[in-house]
Amino acid sequence: MYDIIIVGAGTAGLTAAIYARRASKTVLVLEEASYGGQIINTPDIENYPAAAHISGFEFATKLYEQAKELGAEIVFEKVNGIRVNGTVKEVTTDKNTYETKAVILATGSQNRKLELENEKELVGKGVSYCATCDGFFYRKKIVAVNGGGNTALEDALYLSDLAEKVYLIHRRDAFRGESSTVEKLKEKENVEFVFNSRITKLNASEKLESIEVTDNEGKIRTIEVNGLFIAIGRIPQNEIFAELVDLDDAGYIIASENCHTRTEGIYVAGDNRSKELRQLVTATADGAVAATEAVKYLSTI
Repeated sequence: MYDIIIVGAGTAGLTAAIYARRASKTVLVLEEASYGGQIINTPDIENYPAAAHISGFEFATKLYEQAKELGAEIVFEKVNGIRVNGTVKEVTTDKNTYETKAVILATGSQNRKLELENEKELVGKGVSYCATCDGFFYRKKIVAVNGGGNTALEDALYLSDLAEKVYLIHRRDAFRGESSTVEKLKEKENVEFVFNSRITKLNASEKLESIEVTDNEGKIRTIEVNGLFIAIGRIPQNEIFAELVDLDDAGYIIASENCHTRTEGIYVAGDNRSKELRQLVTATADGAVAATEAVKYLSTI
């Protein structure tokens, strides 16, 4: 029996583990893949207070090591469901069932797909969702980045130092990401903006050879590329908890700033929560708040 089980070892989940352990609670963190969440793919974090320049991998690793040193147990298993039996919550994974008094859902989100024919088959053969993971393979080659948010802008900036040419394709006429990054991209001679356009086809034999881009007026352009990096947003991983929490139209868990869900003893933290701003600093804030609220709850049962 654990005091608190945290589902997800991203920034929010690991921060929650740190706060819960500092309150002397027994903590189990369950993670399907690897620690760190999506921030682990960011080459340079510039907007986190007091850490002007740190890689996402280094940041996540420091969080992970801090949680471990404080005594949090971190197990890599996929959570399949949660059952509530009074004040006891049973968390089932693909390998075990664990009991706890409180649960913090910090599952984050997964990459949104273009849903194009042969997209799945071309992953690793020209299609990628992680520029820092796969960018090295495209040194001196031609690549495209699809998206208009911070991730897409950061990917394009990172790739501009590796690739011969970078096309940045966005379906609107302006980017949603930070203007400072946009200005840096404008200074890059090998970066070309392709506005008001969407990718409609992936052309390939054994590997990706070109992409078909259609603008808002229906004009089609074929761009020869060696690689395509898709950064069009993420999808929250909340479906299996739908019986215990309220979801908004986009699938995010509805909760106020205190991170409470509609089920007593179950909290939410991070990018899977419905909120205005999803940034590293708000993920850490959520983790701290959710853990603090869970500790308060434990004192009442």
